Amino acid sequence: MSYNKTSLVAQTRAQILASDIEQQIFDREFKPGELIGTIDTLKARTGFARSTVGETIRLLTDRGLAEIRPGRGGGLYATASGPVVRIRHTLLAVSDAPASVVEAVAVREALEVLIDVDAAEHRTPADVADIRKLLGRLKTAAIRSRTGFLLANWDLHERIALISPNQTASALYLSMTRFVRDQAVTATHDEDPKSETSGLQVRFEIHEELVAAIIAGDVPRVKKATEKHAGLLTT
Repeated sequence: MSYNKTSLVAQTRAQILASDIEQQIFDREFKPGELIGTIDTLKARTGFARSTVGETIRLLTDRGLAEIRPGRGGGLYATASGPVVRIRHTLLAVSDAPASVVEAVAVREALEVLIDVDAAEHRTPADVADIRKLLGRLKTAAIRSRTGFLLANWDLHERIALISPNQTASALYLSMTRFVRDQAVTATHDEDPKSETSGLQVRFEIHEELVAAIIAGDVPRVKKATEKHAGLLTT
């Protein structure tokens, strides 16, 4: 695969600038509804090229953290509201109960290997067909949007949990996932600015391996995939 070095540099700078502004939004330096800036003011303030600022704006709007308002007095405005919790490499904006969200994620993570191993040992052809379809949706979402990816991700994990014959573990796992899902507003991930691979693409590949291991019924492989998955988020 070939890459345009100029576009990669611009993308890297845009990711850095978007991360900086994102943190300012989460820290309430820009409150919901407050002007972050226009292309011209952001360009002057940061020293970045117009194309870099434009890509930064796209990243922030895709993440649901900002919106573009046209016309006189228009520009880029902050939209995120509510508390934010950090879970490993992810900042998750939630509508309420941040401490409870963290606790729910911890419970879910503790159950992950049990749920996934059960899925590998008890999957049926119908289960395999369903999780393959959901993995396909996740792949599409990895290209299009972070919000769509998060939703598709949860759908996949909920379907995997339904395979387990351990009804107590499955019910608890699903209730924790759905609690976090109900509270979540938006999620953003730490990115490696030197990477030429999208953060969502990396996350998709980890889930792709997990699903492949479950379908193969390979328990050691499932456990290894679950370990890699544990470094992500609530996903």
